Amino acid sequence: METLVTALTIFVLAIFIGFEVITKIPPILHTPLMSGSNAISGITVIGAILSAGSQDTMLTTILGSAAVVFATINVVGGFLVTQRMLGMFKKKD
Repeated sequence: METLVTALTIFVLAIFIGFEVITKIPPILHTPLMSGSNAISGITVIGAILSAGSQDTMLTTILGSAAVVFATINVVGGFLVTQRMLGMFKKKD
C-alpha cells in the first residue's frame, strides 16, 4: 500500500511539474523541450521492455507491453513533430 501511495504521489507531482513547464516556456523553446521529452520517452521504452520481459505476473507483462506501444508512439510522434518544426526554420531556395 505504501508503494502505491508513493507512486501516486510521484505521478501527481509529475503532472503538476509538466503543466507548469509547458505553460511557462516561451514558444521558441518548445522544439528543444520536445526533443528532450523524446529522450525521456526513450528511457520509458527501455523500462517498459524490462517490465514486460520480467514475466513476474501476467498483469506486468500486459502493462509492460502496453507501455512499450504507447511510449513508442510518443517517441515516433515527437520526432516527426520536431522534424516538421525544424523544417519551418530552414531557408527556402
